[in-house]
Amino acid sequence: MNCGRSIRLAWTGVLAGSSISLAQVSIGADVLLAERMDIVSGKRVAIVTNHSARVAGQHLVDALLQRGVAVKRLFGPEHGIRGVAAPGETILDTLDVTTGVPVVSLYGNINKPSPAMLADIDLLLYDIQDVGARFYTYISTMALCMEAAAERGIPFVVLDRPDPLGGICVDGPVLEDSLRSFVGIAPIPVVYGLTIGELARLLAGERMLAGVPDLMVVPMRGWRREMRWEETGLPWIAPSPNIPSPETAIVYPATCFLEATNLSEGRGTRAPFQILGAPFVDGARLAGALTGLGLPGVEFDSISFTPVTSKHTGVLCHGVFLKVVDAARFEPVTTGLHILREVERLHPRDFTLKRRWFVRLMGSAAVYDRFARGEQISTIRSSWIEETRKFGEMREKYFLYR
Repeated sequence: MNCGRSIRLAWTGVLAGSSISLAQVSIGADVLLAERMDIVSGKRVAIVTNHSARVAGQHLVDALLQRGVAVKRLFGPEHGIRGVAAPGETILDTLDVTTGVPVVSLYGNINKPSPAMLADIDLLLYDIQDVGARFYTYISTMALCMEAAAERGIPFVVLDRPDPLGGICVDGPVLEDSLRSFVGIAPIPVVYGLTIGELARLLAGERMLAGVPDLMVVPMRGWRREMRWEETGLPWIAPSPNIPSPETAIVYPATCFLEATNLSEGRGTRAPFQILGAPFVDGARLAGALTGLGLPGVEFDSISFTPVTSKHTGVLCHGVFLKVVDAARFEPVTTGLHILREVERLHPRDFTLKRRWFVRLMGSAAVYDRFARGEQISTIRSSWIEETRKFGEMREKYFLYR
């Protein structure tokens, strides 16, 4: 499916009471507190959440406790409840410093709630800001929690939030079954063009999980598929340390593949995933080569930078800064492959690409093999277009918004 198309997709969902201005968005948590407290009243509730679950100027957990909801347990994803843990850092169980509610980490030794953890729970609630990319681990946490709820026979409720990539673009290969992992939990493309609530509906409806729970999605009001974050009227709360802005979220599906290389993807700089490079890169040549490709919706400027964490810490690097100038035309996965190809072409003796990690991120061994053979990026892209198109059509029956 062409991410560059700006189209009105078929209406297949029900959005009740859509009297709120389309210029502003009310998230699912707003709707829960204002209209649907019946969902949680009188229930023993566990919440899968982190710091991004802000509603009406406070955290969702605080808001529910103030309303007398029995919040018994919190489950935290990668980066922890407060969102400050480093990527890959093991997080221990603890008590929430603000509320005293027990916190169970789902990133480390345990990725899925055990039956014992849900034995005294009537309902499992999910509220975390997503970024719209398959390898972002929060969606894996959600999928595993859905399975845990199904095993216990308790409802699973998703409070919906916007997809910062919008709801139109679908890009990248569909995950190969043999490559399922915590950075690839289900056979969906790299960019799936669904809100987190719509994705939950798809995972359940297409039987992509080991068990399907009694699922309820509390929808937003006022969100439309072509909306960009700045149109929602919502503040941006960085869902993880290296996604500090909506602009970062947009480029993340393009430059996350640099994690499989010896290039810095900009961690430890002012603009992670927008800045990339290495000590051996000629930034001016790379920027010129990428600009010469005429890739849609994106511009490249040469830059020098010194990361303070992650790869090449404390070493002067040279590379490029990505600026998305037309998000509706930007093709993230294709752009990411072009970046890898141009660095490889300009610096063949210095550039390295780790097959195992690239394949896990891309979700396709075939794409790696084509890239390694030197096939043109347009040819590689054409290899996934048909399966991505089919997914794009299939997902429409799970839409909740126009």
